[in-house]
Amino acid sequence: MDVLKIATAGSVDDGKSTLIGRLLFDTRSVTRDRLEAVEAGSRRKGLGFTDLSLLTDGLIAEREQGITIDVAHIYFATPTRKYIIADSPGHVEYTRNMITGASHSEAFIVLIDARKGVIEQTRRHLFIARLLRIKTVFVCVNKMDLAAFSEETFTGIQADVRKLAGQIGMQGTLHFIPAVAKDGDNIALPSQRMPWYTGNTLLQYLEELPVQKSLSGLPARFPVQFVIRPHSDAHHDFRGYAGRLESGTLHKGQQVLVLPSGGTAHIKALYVAAEETGQAGAGQSISLELDADLDISRGDMIVAAETPLQPVSGMQATLAWMDGKPLQPGASYLLQHGVNRVKAKVNSIIDRVNIDTLQPEEAVSAFGLNDIGRVQIRTAKPLLADTFEQNSANGAFILIDEFTNNTVAVGFIEHLN
Repeated sequence: MDVLKIATAGSVDDGKSTLIGRLLFDTRSVTRDRLEAVEAGSRRKGLGFTDLSLLTDGLIAEREQGITIDVAHIYFATPTRKYIIADSPGHVEYTRNMITGASHSEAFIVLIDARKGVIEQTRRHLFIARLLRIKTVFVCVNKMDLAAFSEETFTGIQADVRKLAGQIGMQGTLHFIPAVAKDGDNIALPSQRMPWYTGNTLLQYLEELPVQKSLSGLPARFPVQFVIRPHSDAHHDFRGYAGRLESGTLHKGQQVLVLPSGGTAHIKALYVAAEETGQAGAGQSISLELDADLDISRGDMIVAAETPLQPVSGMQATLAWMDGKPLQPGASYLLQHGVNRVKAKVNSIIDRVNIDTLQPEEAVSAFGLNDIGRVQIRTAKPLLADTFEQNSANGAFILIDEFTNNTVAVGFIEHLN
């Protein structure tokens, strides 16, 4: 059965947790005892209705404040497919958590309060969706009951979002849904209170959305995480290479190139878990044997012979800054790319995105918390990387403060040099 990964985003109190709780409730994915606990919690809060957001806000601080702080991964299923939803925080202070939650998602649900329309966080979240190259975005205009179910309000927000998407160069598909998550209007069932809307419900859109298989169609990128040498009598000459196949496919008998050494060999055997197989695809954890004895260690990369990579030490990248301590040009960090960690220096800041105007600001001296912009980076050792546009599985990295060990930024490679 297919698994669809979805991320949610929106400002504080736009109703993300309530929407997800409604999806769980309407797809009968909530056990009776859990629902009873939510009903009891709603009564303790003095509410005259069942607060379905309590199904997803797991931290005590979240339930007390009525906000989402951490990323929660919610699992549910329908007869059609399984779903994993990353319920991300909406507050600007937790934008870094939202990026983390959305980084592996195939679709994005952005909530907008019908009374407020497009605000700064809407612009920020749509920009991040574009940055992550998420191809399908569902814009749920929530709390339509508080806007008198006005079609004019809905179409006005729709026009604003389309204009915004054009300004940031967003590619892909936008779907717009007027909703009342608290009552379930247009979430799983059509709304009787908005007869002017004739489109699909959110769940119908999700059920019909094809699960993307794009990573398997990309060039093979297999970073070696572990060299297997059992040193046992039964396997005295076994030498295997284990890791996660980040993109593409590999098959038995295929000629491969080992980087950075440049040695070539053919795949002698391919294993998924303990079972030998003829072919493996992106996302699988595999081990393989080669028909040649090559010098291979952790951090090396095995690729198809026809799609080689050139090691590079310089790059232009877009950074999403996630630390309270500002980024200053010339600062050094640890750059984690896949299994490799190398020293790196941010040589210069090229520009920073103004979230209000969505235009790049040049002559910027520093990045602050939640800033997004382009930088030039030089690494102490060459990396085996693609651009994020060419291969998202091999074109992203994180920066780590080598003194505090904090993750300070997530980066997306634009150019290699």
